[in-house]
Amino acid sequence: MNRSTSADSMATDISSLRERYTKGTLEESELPENPVYLFQTWLDDAIKAKVNEPNAMALATVDADGKPNVRYVLMKGLSETSLRFFTNYESRKAAEIEKNPTVSVVFWWGELERQVRIRGSAKRISDAESEAYFNSRPVESQIGAWASPQSIEVKSREELEDSFQQTREKFANGNIPKPPFWGGYEILFSSIEFWQGRPGRMHDRVEFTLQNGEWSRRRLAP
Repeated sequence: MNRSTSADSMATDISSLRERYTKGTLEESELPENPVYLFQTWLDDAIKAKVNEPNAMALATVDADGKPNVRYVLMKGLSETSLRFFTNYESRKAAEIEKNPTVSVVFWWGELERQVRIRGSAKRISDAESEAYFNSRPVESQIGAWASPQSIEVKSREELEDSFQQTREKFANGNIPKPPFWGGYEILFSSIEFWQGRPGRMHDRVEFTLQNGEWSRRRLAP
């Protein structure tokens, strides 16, 4: 029996999918001078709500032709001026950051009907800081950092599995050092936007912008 693959024949009516957001508001009285404090509060709320991977963020970069790429990574550090994540310095994302350090990230905490958008400039952290974090990772994650040539084409899943096993055997008798091609980036904040879902699509949006070391804010229409 032939099956149509046209959009009209899809079983799910995607156009009818919608939610009514009612779980919170974002009032002026809740806004601190420094938006990082509100971000930390929202992150803590997401952790308490047992959001899956509350530190997961979609990281957007652009290639040499100005074409965007986006992927999820895990935030692994937060300060008043920046956030951190770790990756392979030979990966696609790293190559794009080296050519254009301006990036954007998005956190989505659906259980709380909240979104945070952050823009900033990414730069490598020190090798010592990267090594300290690497040493705290589970052994399998350390092995994976060595075994995976991130963003490079591989012939098969079996090739990856073989590389992982060979790396495990290579470091079977001692500590696993940080690969020289692996480490962290920090994203220095330039703007942070908070989004809280509201009924009738009349959502709350507040954007903070950093200029000359001072934060300013404005409310945006949803």
